[in-house]
Amino acid sequence: MNGKNSPANSAALNDALTVIGEGASWAAERGPTAGARDEMAKKAKTDEEAASGEEAPKSRKKLLMIIGGAVLLAAAGGGGWLFLKKPSPEQIAAAEAAAKAKNPVAFLDMKDMMISMSNGGQQDRQPVMKIKVVLEIADAKAADQVKPLLPRVEDAFQVFMRELRPSDLEGSAGMYRLKEELLRRVNLTVYPAKVDAVLFKELLVQ
Repeated sequence: MNGKNSPANSAALNDALTVIGEGASWAAERGPTAGARDEMAKKAKTDEEAASGEEAPKSRKKLLMIIGGAVLLAAAGGGGWLFLKKPSPEQIAAAEAAAKAKNPVAFLDMKDMMISMSNGGQQDRQPVMKIKVVLEIADAKAADQVKPLLPRVEDAFQVFMRELRPSDLEGSAGMYRLKEELLRRVNLTVYPAKVDAVLFKELLVQ
C-alpha cells in the first residue's frame, strides 16, 4: 500500500491543519503584534501632533479676532458716550473765549452823521439826529474788507434813518430796534464779510 494515501498520513495532515487554524484564530483574537502596535501608536501620535499644529494658528487667529472686536466695541461705546454728552455752559464759554483770543475783535469808527428825520407833519421844525456809530467785527481780516465799503454803509444808514420819526427811538426798545435794523443793512452791504454788532457812541435828536 502507498504511504501517502494511508489513513495514518491523512489523520496527521488533518491534525496539522487543525492546529494551524487554531493558531490563526488565536492570533486574530490577540490582535496585532507588539511591533505593529508600536507602529500604530507612533502614527496616532504623529496625527495628533499634526492636528495640534493646525489648530494652534486657528486658535491664535480666533483669539485676535475676539480681542479686536472687543476693542472696537469699547471705542464705539466711548465715542457714543462723548457724542451724547452735551457740553456744559462753562465749556461753551471757554470755547468762545478761546476763539476770541485767537481772533481779536476789530472796531471801525464811522464818520459822524447829521440826519434830518421825518416829523410826520406834526411839527413845524424838522428834527435832526446826530449819531456816531462804531462797527464791531469779530474777525480782524474781515475788517480790512469792510473799510473800503464804509461810504456805502453810510449811504444805507442815512437813507433808512431819514424815514424815522423821533417817536421811533423812544425807550430802550426803540434803540434796540434801530441797532438791529442797522446791523441787517450793514451786513447786506458788506457781504460776504460780516459785522457782528452796531454800537452807538453818541445819539442825539434835536
